Amino acid sequence: MSAIAYYIRSSILKKQVMGVTGLLLCGFLLTHFLGNTLLFVSSDAFNTYAYTLTSNPLIYLAEAILGAIFLAHVGMALKLVIENKAARGDQEYFIKTKTGRGSTFASSTMPYTGTLIFVFLVLHLLQFKFGPEYMTVVNGVEMRDIYKTVVEYFQSPLNVLWYVVAMFLTAIHVSHGFWSAFQSLGFNHSKYNGIINISSKAFGVLVALGYSSIAIFCFLKGGM
Repeated sequence: MSAIAYYIRSSILKKQVMGVTGLLLCGFLLTHFLGNTLLFVSSDAFNTYAYTLTSNPLIYLAEAILGAIFLAHVGMALKLVIENKAARGDQEYFIKTKTGRGSTFASSTMPYTGTLIFVFLVLHLLQFKFGPEYMTVVNGVEMRDIYKTVVEYFQSPLNVLWYVVAMFLTAIHVSHGFWSAFQSLGFNHSKYNGIINISSKAFGVLVALGYSSIAIFCFLKGGM
């Protein structure tokens, strides 16, 4: 078997695909959060932002690319878990996975948090993208009042709780995934490990607190 053929069939390539797609998804999480901060500004600002995105014909291409990245990430994760289970028998892949920091709570729960994130994502799309539609007019332009949809959803304390829990689980997942991605891509060096370690934890905190603050803000906003 040639070196190229071995590389294509190896777990190294799968982990690198997971790493690249994971980092791209982290980039989406960041940009999505920055866009959602317009909820703090005003309903018009947020609705205009959402309208600008959804009215652009390229949105369908962007969604297709994002979907492909997500499916590639999930597909490689499932393939690695299945292959490692087959190779190790009763020893679970996620228990034995090492990233240079040893086994941690985040690393050992990756399959669980990943599954819950998938469930959250499906519900999130149903609740917002395909949720109740209200209309409004901003600067003479009729557009969907997604601001009202979001604030209305978060009037339920249970919805807020579910969202906050999901964001903390996502934070646990991406904080380890961020670190692991760089390890898979060859950045396992004492010169970089400290920065990567701090950055991965900081990103996890941003996801947990940043997104949770949006849900809490909307809950309080609706009560005013």
